[in-house]
Amino acid sequence: MLPGTSDPSWSNQPESLVKALDGVEGLFLLSGYADMPGLLARAREAGVRHVVLMSGGSAALEDLDNAVSRYMTLSERALRESGLLWTILRPRSFMSNAFRWLAQFEAGDVVRVPFADVPVAAIDPYDIAAVAAHALVNGGHEGRIYELTGPRALLPADQVAILGQVLGRDLRCEGLTNSEARAEMEAGMPVEYVDAFFQFFVDGTLDESEVHPTVQGVLGRPPRTFEEWAHAHADAFRTAG
Repeated sequence: MLPGTSDPSWSNQPESLVKALDGVEGLFLLSGYADMPGLLARAREAGVRHVVLMSGGSAALEDLDNAVSRYMTLSERALRESGLLWTILRPRSFMSNAFRWLAQFEAGDVVRVPFADVPVAAIDPYDIAAVAAHALVNGGHEGRIYELTGPRALLPADQVAILGQVLGRDLRCEGLTNSEARAEMEAGMPVEYVDAFFQFFVDGTLDESEVHPTVQGVLGRPPRTFEEWAHAHADAFRTAG
């Protein structure tokens, strides 16, 4: 279920969090819940003081006509207006998005990808979690917006090549046409989200290639490389192969 859609589960029922928030002072929260103001009000009433929100780079666009930018923008606004202390994380694409290629690894050595000409400074989710934990446990991060990236921008072909080196496989990356990419994406997500990603990466409204030094600045160490991520998760790809 995508954030912001009609999810009937506990995640869109703020009242279900009352017991879970008992004694909690810090909260890590994803963007996109249907009643973000209500959720934050419940948290404040329960005694939560500080919320670390995982948003994304498109929140800076404040484009309410773009489905992805909209739910991130509105989530950030709700947090700022909540009366709670806040820290906002804006990670770029996740290195773990490479898991979407597992079925292709099982089928052969050709990986076909959308937006093949778009470089992204993807980040290891491990680093996002480390920054979030640091911000919650340590003071001095309130009222900050952290732009989070990996150490360098890579094309999909670069990521595929690195995975090939780690796995000892002769992998080849091929780009999907825009029509092929749209058909594939619409099979797995609502059209409004597909439109959002096409605006970002085909129309060029979002640049995820810029590298930010934030992970180093917050944690005192560099962010993990895609090579490190690939080695850490190599078994998943070997199983697929």
